[in-house]
Amino acid sequence: MEMSKILAPQAVKVVASTSSKKRLLHDLSDLAFVAYGLPAAETVEALMERETLGPTGVGNGVALPHARLPGVESVVGAFILLEKPIDFNSIDRQPVDLAFALFAPEDAGVEHLKALALVSRTLRDASVCAKLRANPDAATIYAILTEAQSVQAA
Repeated sequence: MEMSKILAPQAVKVVASTSSKKRLLHDLSDLAFVAYGLPAAETVEALMERETLGPTGVGNGVALPHARLPGVESVVGAFILLEKPIDFNSIDRQPVDLAFALFAPEDAGVEHLKALALVSRTLRDASVCAKLRANPDAATIYAILTEAQSVQAA
């Protein structure tokens, strides 16, 4: 699986600041609507419902919110770089500035897990995260993400 298969160039955005975790989830949902036509209201509701199971802030300033949705044909993603980190109830209690949301079909099995593994592995790489934070330009961020990991997910 390759990052370029799940992340469209128009699904990457830099946001100067956002007021809360909920607002960030709304921003990710709006981005998914623009890039893939996913219904923003249903998308944000699914993301917030997933967060009730446990926060998706995985540490080191990274959040990986994800949800399964009806009408989604394949796993797709949206990425936001926040210039001002926010509290996301992350496992390490550190604020989040890198958020990569994944949206999968309701019946997605292994593909959803492969995509999550790919994104997780990519954003666990400290050098990739440093490059993302140092380049607040959507096109550059897309290039960094798609070039960083194009290897097969486990």
